[in-house]
Amino acid sequence: MNFSFPDKVVLITGGGSGIGRATALAFAQAGAKIVFSDQNVDGGAETVAQVESVGGQALFVQGDVTVPDDVKALVATTVEQHGRIDIALNNAGISGPRVRMHEYDDQHFHDVIEVNVKGVWYCMKAEIEQMLEQGHGVIVNLASVAGLVGSANLSAYAASKHAVVGLTKTAALEYVRKGIRINAVCPGFTSTPMVTDNEHMQESFAEKIIKGVPARRLGKPEEIAAAILYLCSEEAAFVVGHTMVLDGGIHAA
Repeated sequence: MNFSFPDKVVLITGGGSGIGRATALAFAQAGAKIVFSDQNVDGGAETVAQVESVGGQALFVQGDVTVPDDVKALVATTVEQHGRIDIALNNAGISGPRVRMHEYDDQHFHDVIEVNVKGVWYCMKAEIEQMLEQGHGVIVNLASVAGLVGSANLSAYAASKHAVVGLTKTAALEYVRKGIRINAVCPGFTSTPMVTDNEHMQESFAEKIIKGVPARRLGKPEEIAAAILYLCSEEAAFVVGHTMVLDGGIHAA
C-alpha cells in the first residue's frame, strides 16, 4: 500500500540515522515536510541530503531529547516554520551495555532511562500540548520487542522500553477524544547503527542475535518505517494505544 501525506508536517527525533532516517525518507517521498532532531550534526546533514535527493524538504535541528529546553525549541521551530505538527515520531534512543543486572553500572542505567524514558516523556508532553492547541495529531513512539518480554543482559533497555509502552497506552487513553492518536512500534533487532555498530553487541553476533530470530535475519529500517507510516495514515484511524510488533517472530516464539 502506498501512503500519501501531502503537505503534512512530520517531526522526528533521532533522525540522523537508522529508523529515524528511513522514516524521514519514507514520509518525504509521500509528500510530507520533515523537521527532525539529532545530536549528531554530520548524521543530520546526511539525512537532509538524502531527503532532498528524493525531492523532499527537511529541516535539521540539533538537540538532545534529555534537555527539556531542546525539546521545546524543536517543537517551537517546527511550528514557526510550518504552523503545526501533524505527526510526531519519538525515535531517539540508546541501548546501553549488554551485561547481567548485578554487573550493570549505575551511570549506564541512568543514561538509558534518561534518553529512552524521560526523553520520550519530554517529547510527548511538548507535542501533545501543541496538538491540543491545533485540535489534531498523531504520535508514534519507538518502543521495542524488549518492551513486551524480558531481555537477558539488557535490563535498563528492557525497563525503558516497557516504560515507553506504558506511556503510549496511558497517553492514548487520555487524548483519543481530543483528536490525538498515539501508538508505538516494537521492532526486534534491526539493521541500524545501534545494533551493528554497538561495541556491546559484537560478541558472537550471528549466533546470539540472528540465530535467535525465527526469520533468521535482522529487520530493515525501511520495514519499520512502513509500519510507522501505516499507523500515521487515515487507514489506521481506529488504531489507538497499539504496540505493533515487527521482530521476525521473536515475540511469537
